[in-house]
Amino acid sequence: MNDAHLHLQDERFKDTESLIAEMLESGVKRCVVNGTHPDDWDRVQELSTKHPDLILPSYGLHPWQTPAADDNWKSKLKELVKDSPQHCIGECGLDRWIENPDKAAQEDAFLFQLELANKYNAPLSIHILKAWGWFTDLLRTHSFPKRGFLLHSYNGSAELIDELVKHGAYFSFSGHFLHDKKAKQLDVFKRIPLNRLLLETDAPDMLPPVSVVSHKIQDTPQLNHPANIHSIAEHLAKHLKIEFDKFSSLLDSNFNHFFLTR
Repeated sequence: MNDAHLHLQDERFKDTESLIAEMLESGVKRCVVNGTHPDDWDRVQELSTKHPDLILPSYGLHPWQTPAADDNWKSKLKELVKDSPQHCIGECGLDRWIENPDKAAQEDAFLFQLELANKYNAPLSIHILKAWGWFTDLLRTHSFPKRGFLLHSYNGSAELIDELVKHGAYFSFSGHFLHDKKAKQLDVFKRIPLNRLLLETDAPDMLPPVSVVSHKIQDTPQLNHPANIHSIAEHLAKHLKIEFDKFSSLLDSNFNHFFLTR
């Protein structure tokens, strides 16, 4: 099982090496560790260097971080992606959910990262929240990587799927959508083409329901353990009415095609 989006560099994880050991023991093959700000990119790089067979590094400026970032991050990001052959770009994106969003700063940051992804045809992980009209306007007027792009923890509507697929979108499912209150979004995933589906934990966030949690983090059970990915896959397969071994093989194929084909 592979995890298309998580944050092992997060400071809330106090014993990352133990987490990684538990991930490997549970059968996690590869994972994409997404940076969100220049302050955590070095940690992402450190983890990926130490665990190259497990971790794909992804470097990005999250839209929540744009007000605090000066333009120095752009040159640092250029150097990182130039020096890292297996790099991905993101988490980046657009967000109108936060209070008083700086739309101009967000769009400038997003388009810069999009330009880099296009230059290297790199896997691009995109965060969109309450900004789907804004995003689709940019989708129609800008080039996106030929390999496609990942809409992390997809929270958009079923009506958008066909257009997004046409432009190359992949859609990742997080275990948070297995909560009863997210039943509507779970139904949206029944409409997504199976060859465009990926799976993520977004650990340490997006904690699944208690019934789905297979692994807990000692002393901080409110955090999502990245080894929960297998249980999330099992529960999603049941909802989609797909035999698990077939579903697991399909997810592996999608992950390898999107992230590992260069």
